[in-house]
Amino acid sequence: MKSSTNALISRVLQSGKKLTFALLHLVSSTLWPKDESKKMRAKAIPGKVIFVLCLACFLAGSLLDSQRWTNPNSEYKDNEFTGFPIHVQKLNTGPEHEFEHKRILVEKSESGNIMEEVTKTHEALQSLDKTISTLEMELAVARMSQTGGKVSLERASNKTIQKAFVVIGINTAFSSKKRRDSLRQTWMPTGAKLRKMEKEKGIVMRFVIGHSVTPGGVLDRAIDTEDAKYKDFLRLNHVEGYHELSTKTRLYFSTVVSMWDAEYYVKVDDDIHVNLGMLVSTLAKYRSKPRIYIGCMKSGPVLSQKGEKYHEPEHWKFGEEGNKYFRHATGQIYAISKDLAAYISINSAILHRYANEDVSLGSWFIGLEVEHIDNRAMCCGTPPDCELKSQAGNLCVASFDWKCSGICKSVEKMKDIHNSCGEGDGAVWNVSL
Repeated sequence: MKSSTNALISRVLQSGKKLTFALLHLVSSTLWPKDESKKMRAKAIPGKVIFVLCLACFLAGSLLDSQRWTNPNSEYKDNEFTGFPIHVQKLNTGPEHEFEHKRILVEKSESGNIMEEVTKTHEALQSLDKTISTLEMELAVARMSQTGGKVSLERASNKTIQKAFVVIGINTAFSSKKRRDSLRQTWMPTGAKLRKMEKEKGIVMRFVIGHSVTPGGVLDRAIDTEDAKYKDFLRLNHVEGYHELSTKTRLYFSTVVSMWDAEYYVKVDDDIHVNLGMLVSTLAKYRSKPRIYIGCMKSGPVLSQKGEKYHEPEHWKFGEEGNKYFRHATGQIYAISKDLAAYISINSAILHRYANEDVSLGSWFIGLEVEHIDNRAMCCGTPPDCELKSQAGNLCVASFDWKCSGICKSVEKMKDIHNSCGEGDGAVWNVSL
């Protein structure tokens, strides 16, 4: 296309030259005839000649300009009119301009490619890190299963670790015998039924308690007597105290992991009503998933004033006054999967303990690939709340009063709540595990 255009322009220029010579010849023959050319005497130019000459020059100029301004390949860019002649456009589209334009395009392209590669690399590293973390945790669990998970226990068992579906630890205190009895009379099996449930369903239940400040004293002997009768206690190498609940929780998980190879480990307070069938069926839904942390998730205020019940001495770590805690399961009842319990056991020496044990547990899982499951059936209210839900076919996993952090006057009310909101004594035996 470019060669044919150049040829056309060349022919036009040749035609213009010929036309110019013809016009000059016409003018010279008109102004200076052959017989008078030697006289060199000027004569007046007729008006017709001037008109013809001007017209011819105009036509020749128009012919040349039309070829310069209408060539679509050399004088227009992307079929758009520039409004400038060729020599002006060439100043803007010279080699230097084209080189700079290409350089900018290359830099943009390279920058985009680099950022894309950086993003892909970052995502790959994150995926690899998660995989390594998962493998390390699974390896730790496997090692604990093989070695018996040796931890500091009062009664280290030399027996092979027992298999179970769930271990339910009921947190209790020396002064809570009536509470324990209220559970034994309602939703907690005793004696042969407790052993049968453990053997046939893989559901292990124990009251969890440590020692008094004076080991072997009256308080410890009372627990020993009660345990001899019911055989439903798990004793920890721990000094009991309200402000030591975080330590007790940490030691509880480390202990049960070393004694039972279970899929889940549950902590529940001794003033809570629980439907065992609903609890185990809820946990069974998530048995194919790793690192499960299930309960009623909350984010309460960080209390900085001394003297308050749930005062947080390390409140400054949570930011400005009035801030809230990170999401964590409320302490009345929660469950964690085996790998998380193993993580607590392995790292127990370096896990920080806050004033509130539920906050401590939640903090141990920050930064881990843990699935937080907020299950509101684990924090129903006492009647009429749980009763209405039961009548509607939505049985609760657990029921308590928020204002009391448990069932208010639980010893007196537990039986009535069990009758109104309970699932029936045979429900847990019908759950397929």
